[in-house]
Amino acid sequence: MIPTAFGYTKAGSVEEAVAALREHGDEAKVIAGGQSLLTLLRLRFVSPTALVDLGGVAALRGVRDAGDALVIGAMTTHDALVNDPLIREHAALMAAAAATVGDPAVRHLGTLGGSLAHADPAGDLLAVVVALDAQLTVVGPGRTRTIPASEFFVDYLQTALAPDEVLTEIRVPKLTGWGVHYEKFQRAAQAWAVVGVAAAVRSSNGSIAEARIGLANMAPTPVRASAVEQALTGGERTKEAIVAAAAAATEGTAPSSDLSAQADYREHLARVLTGRTVTTAAGL
Repeated sequence: MIPTAFGYTKAGSVEEAVAALREHGDEAKVIAGGQSLLTLLRLRFVSPTALVDLGGVAALRGVRDAGDALVIGAMTTHDALVNDPLIREHAALMAAAAATVGDPAVRHLGTLGGSLAHADPAGDLLAVVVALDAQLTVVGPGRTRTIPASEFFVDYLQTALAPDEVLTEIRVPKLTGWGVHYEKFQRAAQAWAVVGVAAAVRSSNGSIAEARIGLANMAPTPVRASAVEQALTGGERTKEAIVAAAAAATEGTAPSSDLSAQADYREHLARVLTGRTVTTAAGL
Protein backbone atom coordinates (compact mmCIF):
# COMPACT_ATOMS: atom_id res chain seq x y z
CA MET A 1 0.00 0.00 0.00
CA ILE A 2 0.96 3.65 -0.30
CA PRO A 3 1.07 5.94 2.77
CA THR A 4 -1.13 9.00 2.98
CA ALA A 5 0.51 12.35 2.21
CA PHE A 6 2.55 13.94 4.99
CA GLY A 7 4.98 16.78 5.58
CA TYR A 8 8.64 16.12 6.31
CA THR A 9 11.25 17.85 8.46
CA LYS A 10 14.84 16.66 8.76
CA ALA A 11 15.99 18.00 12.10
CA GLY A 12 19.59 19.10 12.59
CA SER A 13 19.34 19.15 16.38
CA VAL A 14 17.11 17.99 19.19
CA GLU A 15 15.82 21.55 19.56
CA GLU A 16 14.79 21.64 15.88
CA ALA A 17 13.01 18.31 16.26
CA VAL A 18 11.10 19.50 19.33
CA ALA A 19 10.13 22.73 17.56
CA ALA A 20 8.83 20.79 14.56
CA LEU A 21 6.80 18.47 16.77
CA ARG A 22 5.31 21.44 18.60
CA GLU A 23 4.45 23.11 15.29
CA HIS A 24 2.66 20.10 13.84
CA GLY A 25 0.89 19.03 17.03
CA ASP A 26 -0.39 15.60 18.01
CA GLU A 27 -0.49 14.28 14.44
CA ALA A 28 3.29 14.40 13.90
CA LYS A 29 5.53 11.34 14.23
CA VAL A 30 9.24 11.02 14.94
CA ILE A 31 11.16 8.74 12.57
CA ALA A 32 14.47 7.22 13.69
CA GLY A 33 15.65 4.13 11.81
CA GLY A 34 12.19 3.65 10.32
CA GLN A 35 12.18 -0.14 10.72
CA SER A 36 8.80 -0.15 12.50
CA LEU A 37 7.23 3.14 11.47
CA LEU A 38 7.59 2.69 7.71
CA THR A 39 5.65 -0.56 7.85
CA LEU A 40 2.86 1.11 9.80
CA LEU A 41 2.79 3.97 7.28
CA ARG A 42 2.55 1.65 4.29
CA LEU A 43 -0.29 -0.31 5.90
CA ARG A 44 -1.97 2.97 6.93
CA PHE A 45 -2.14 1.87 10.52
CA VAL A 46 -0.89 5.40 11.25
CA SER A 47 -1.44 8.50 9.12
CA PRO A 48 0.62 11.38 10.51
CA THR A 49 0.44 14.84 9.01
CA ALA A 50 4.22 15.21 9.35
CA LEU A 51 7.37 13.17 9.97
CA VAL A 52 10.27 14.60 11.97
CA ASP A 53 13.47 12.80 11.00
CA LEU A 54 16.21 12.41 13.62
CA GLY A 55 18.68 10.84 11.21
CA GLY A 56 20.74 14.01 10.96
CA VAL A 57 21.17 14.55 14.71
CA ALA A 58 24.68 13.20 15.27
CA ALA A 59 24.58 14.06 18.98
CA LEU A 60 22.03 11.28 19.53
CA ARG A 61 24.42 8.53 18.47
CA GLY A 62 27.05 6.72 20.46
CA VAL A 63 27.85 5.40 23.94
CA ARG A 64 29.74 7.19 26.70
CA ASP A 65 31.02 6.17 30.12
CA ALA A 66 29.34 8.09 32.94
CA GLY A 67 31.07 6.51 35.91
CA ASP A 68 28.62 4.04 37.40
CA ALA A 69 26.51 3.95 34.24
CA LEU A 70 26.62 4.01 30.46
CA VAL A 71 24.74 6.70 28.56
CA ILE A 72 23.50 5.54 25.17
CA GLY A 73 22.23 7.95 22.53
CA ALA A 74 18.73 7.16 21.34
CA MET A 75 19.84 6.99 17.68
CA THR A 76 22.46 4.33 18.41
CA THR A 77 21.75 1.37 16.15
CA HIS A 78 21.24 -2.23 17.23
CA ASP A 79 24.42 -3.18 15.38
CA ALA A 80 26.38 -0.56 17.32
CA LEU A 81 25.03 -1.99 20.59
CA VAL A 82 26.25 -5.45 19.59
CA ASN A 83 29.76 -4.26 18.79
CA ASP A 84 30.44 -1.35 21.16
CA PRO A 85 33.21 -2.31 23.63
CA LEU A 86 31.65 -0.38 26.52
CA ILE A 87 28.31 -2.13 26.02
CA ARG A 88 29.96 -5.53 25.76
CA GLU A 89 31.90 -4.97 28.99
CA HIS A 90 29.39 -3.19 31.20
CA ALA A 91 25.93 -3.90 29.70
CA ALA A 92 26.41 -7.23 27.95
CA LEU A 93 22.72 -8.11 28.29
CA MET A 94 21.87 -5.29 25.91
CA ALA A 95 24.41 -6.53 23.37
CA ALA A 96 23.06 -10.08 23.65
CA ALA A 97 19.49 -8.99 23.02
CA ALA A 98 20.37 -6.57 20.23
CA ALA A 99 22.12 -9.38 18.37
CA THR A 100 18.79 -11.21 18.05
CA VAL A 101 16.84 -8.29 16.55
CA GLY A 102 15.62 -8.87 12.99
CA ASP A 103 18.40 -9.41 10.45
CA PRO A 104 21.64 -7.52 9.67
CA ALA A 105 19.83 -4.91 7.56
CA VAL A 106 17.37 -4.17 10.35
CA ARG A 107 20.14 -4.03 12.96
CA HIS A 108 22.15 -1.55 10.88
CA LEU A 109 19.17 0.83 10.53
CA GLY A 110 16.99 0.22 13.58
CA THR A 111 17.80 2.24 16.70
CA LEU A 112 17.54 1.68 20.43
CA GLY A 113 15.44 4.82 20.94
CA GLY A 114 13.17 3.98 18.03
CA SER A 115 12.50 0.52 19.42
CA LEU A 116 11.72 1.86 22.90
CA ALA A 117 9.50 4.69 21.65
CA HIS A 118 7.60 2.30 19.37
CA ALA A 119 6.83 0.28 22.53
CA ASP A 120 5.86 -3.04 20.98
CA PRO A 121 5.84 -5.43 23.99
CA ALA A 122 7.44 -8.11 21.79
CA GLY A 123 10.49 -5.87 21.35
CA ASP A 124 13.62 -7.51 22.72
CA LEU A 125 15.27 -4.36 24.08
CA LEU A 126 12.21 -3.26 26.04
CA ALA A 127 12.59 -6.25 28.35
CA VAL A 128 16.28 -5.45 28.72
CA VAL A 129 15.92 -1.82 29.79
CA VAL A 130 13.23 -2.79 32.31
CA ALA A 131 15.44 -5.57 33.72
CA LEU A 132 18.43 -3.20 33.96
CA ASP A 133 16.52 -0.37 35.69
CA ALA A 134 17.44 2.02 32.90
CA GLN A 135 16.59 5.72 33.04
CA LEU A 136 15.28 7.38 29.87
CA THR A 137 15.86 11.07 29.16
CA VAL A 138 13.29 12.96 27.10
CA VAL A 139 13.42 16.56 25.91
CA GLY A 140 10.48 18.85 25.19
CA PRO A 141 9.98 22.61 24.78
CA GLY A 142 12.05 24.16 27.57
CA ARG A 143 12.16 21.00 29.65
CA THR A 144 14.11 17.78 30.18
CA ARG A 145 12.65 14.81 32.03
CA THR A 146 14.11 11.53 33.27
CA ILE A 147 11.70 8.61 33.26
CA PRO A 148 12.45 5.19 34.79
CA ALA A 149 12.04 2.37 32.28
CA SER A 150 9.46 0.84 34.61
CA GLU A 151 7.25 3.92 34.07
CA PHE A 152 8.06 4.68 30.43
CA PHE A 153 5.86 1.97 28.89
CA VAL A 154 2.23 2.64 29.77
CA ASP A 155 0.22 0.37 27.40
CA TYR A 156 0.41 -1.42 24.08
CA LEU A 157 2.38 0.84 21.69
CA GLN A 158 2.02 3.69 24.19
CA THR A 159 4.69 5.44 26.25
CA ALA A 160 4.98 8.32 28.69
CA LEU A 161 6.37 10.56 25.90
CA ALA A 162 4.34 13.71 25.30
CA PRO A 163 3.57 14.55 21.64
CA ASP A 164 6.19 17.32 21.65
CA GLU A 165 8.96 15.32 23.36
CA VAL A 166 11.93 13.42 21.93
CA LEU A 167 13.68 10.48 23.58
CA THR A 168 17.35 11.49 23.59
CA GLU A 169 19.34 9.03 25.71
CA ILE A 170 19.16 5.90 27.82
CA ARG A 171 21.20 5.61 31.01
CA VAL A 172 22.02 2.02 31.98
CA PRO A 173 23.70 1.08 35.29
CA LYS A 174 26.90 -0.89 34.81
CA LEU A 175 26.63 -4.60 35.57
CA THR A 176 30.30 -5.44 35.06
CA GLY A 177 31.08 -9.10 35.63
CA TRP A 178 27.48 -10.29 35.75
CA GLY A 179 26.42 -13.36 33.80
CA VAL A 180 23.82 -12.50 31.15
CA HIS A 181 21.68 -14.22 28.56
CA TYR A 182 18.76 -13.36 26.29
CA GLU A 183 16.57 -16.02 24.74
CA LYS A 184 13.29 -15.93 22.86
CA PHE A 185 10.92 -18.27 21.13
CA GLN A 186 9.83 -17.13 17.68
CA ARG A 187 7.75 -18.71 14.95
CA ALA A 188 10.37 -18.06 12.27
CA ALA A 189 13.82 -16.55 11.95
CA GLN A 190 13.75 -12.74 12.18
CA ALA A 191 10.19 -12.77 13.55
CA TRP A 192 9.00 -10.98 16.68
CA ALA A 193 9.36 -12.88 19.94
CA VAL A 194 6.37 -14.98 20.95
CA VAL A 195 7.98 -14.72 24.39
CA GLY A 196 11.43 -13.38 25.26
CA VAL A 197 13.42 -13.45 28.50
CA ALA A 198 16.34 -11.21 29.46
CA ALA A 199 18.37 -12.24 32.52
CA ALA A 200 21.38 -10.88 34.39
CA VAL A 201 22.80 -12.82 37.34
CA ARG A 202 25.46 -11.99 39.92
CA SER A 203 26.84 -15.05 41.67
CA SER A 204 28.81 -15.23 44.92
CA ASN A 205 30.14 -18.20 46.90
CA GLY A 206 27.98 -20.76 45.15
CA SER A 207 24.80 -18.73 45.52
CA ILE A 208 22.89 -16.26 43.40
CA ALA A 209 23.46 -12.92 45.07
CA GLU A 210 21.21 -10.94 42.75
CA ALA A 211 19.14 -11.45 39.60
CA ARG A 212 17.38 -9.16 37.17
CA ILE A 213 14.85 -10.58 34.72
CA GLY A 214 12.66 -8.93 32.08
CA LEU A 215 9.94 -10.60 30.01
CA ALA A 216 8.93 -9.65 26.48
CA ASN A 217 5.42 -10.16 25.10
CA MET A 218 3.86 -11.33 28.37
CA ALA A 219 1.65 -8.25 28.80
CA PRO A 220 0.82 -5.02 26.93
CA THR A 221 4.13 -3.68 28.32
CA PRO A 222 7.43 -5.38 29.23
CA VAL A 223 7.28 -7.13 32.61
CA ARG A 224 9.87 -7.41 35.39
CA ALA A 225 9.81 -10.96 36.80
CA SER A 226 10.11 -9.75 40.39
CA ALA A 227 8.79 -12.94 41.99
CA VAL A 228 11.47 -15.00 40.25
CA GLU A 229 14.17 -12.51 41.22
CA GLN A 230 13.14 -12.72 44.87
CA ALA A 231 13.05 -16.51 44.80
CA LEU A 232 16.54 -16.65 43.29
CA THR A 233 18.27 -14.07 45.49
CA GLY A 234 20.32 -15.76 48.18
CA GLY A 235 19.42 -19.20 46.87
CA GLU A 236 21.57 -22.02 45.63
CA ARG A 237 23.19 -21.66 42.24
CA THR A 238 21.86 -24.94 40.90
CA LYS A 239 19.68 -25.88 37.94
CA GLU A 240 17.08 -27.37 40.25
CA ALA A 241 16.78 -24.21 42.34
CA ILE A 242 16.58 -22.03 39.24
CA VAL A 243 13.85 -24.14 37.61
CA ALA A 244 11.87 -24.06 40.85
CA ALA A 245 12.13 -20.26 41.02
CA ALA A 246 11.16 -19.93 37.34
CA ALA A 247 7.76 -21.43 38.13
CA ALA A 248 6.82 -17.94 39.38
CA ALA A 249 7.62 -16.29 36.02
CA THR A 250 3.95 -15.72 35.16
CA GLU A 251 3.17 -13.72 38.31
CA GLY A 252 2.16 -10.19 37.35
CA THR A 253 1.80 -11.02 33.65
CA ALA A 254 -1.19 -10.70 31.32
CA PRO A 255 -0.30 -12.54 28.11
CA SER A 256 -2.53 -12.21 25.07
CA SER A 257 -3.93 -14.88 22.78
CA ASP A 258 -3.30 -14.27 19.08
CA LEU A 259 -2.29 -16.04 15.88
CA SER A 260 1.17 -16.76 17.29
CA ALA A 261 0.15 -18.38 20.58
CA GLN A 262 -2.60 -18.73 23.15
CA ALA A 263 -2.14 -17.13 26.56
CA ASP A 264 -1.59 -20.42 28.38
CA TYR A 265 1.12 -21.42 25.91
CA ARG A 266 2.87 -18.09 26.48
CA GLU A 267 2.75 -18.79 30.22
CA HIS A 268 4.37 -22.17 29.60
CA LEU A 269 7.05 -20.55 27.45
CA ALA A 270 7.74 -17.91 30.10
CA ARG A 271 8.42 -20.53 32.75
CA VAL A 272 10.58 -22.72 30.51
CA LEU A 273 12.54 -19.85 28.94
CA THR A 274 13.10 -18.15 32.30
CA GLY A 275 14.59 -21.31 33.73
CA ARG A 276 16.76 -21.83 30.66
CA THR A 277 17.87 -18.20 30.42
CA VAL A 278 18.77 -17.80 34.08
CA THR A 279 20.60 -21.15 34.08
CA THR A 280 22.75 -19.98 31.16
CA ALA A 281 23.33 -16.55 32.74
CA ALA A 282 24.43 -18.27 35.96
CA GLY A 283 27.04 -20.21 33.99
CA LEU A 284 25.48 -23.63 34.52
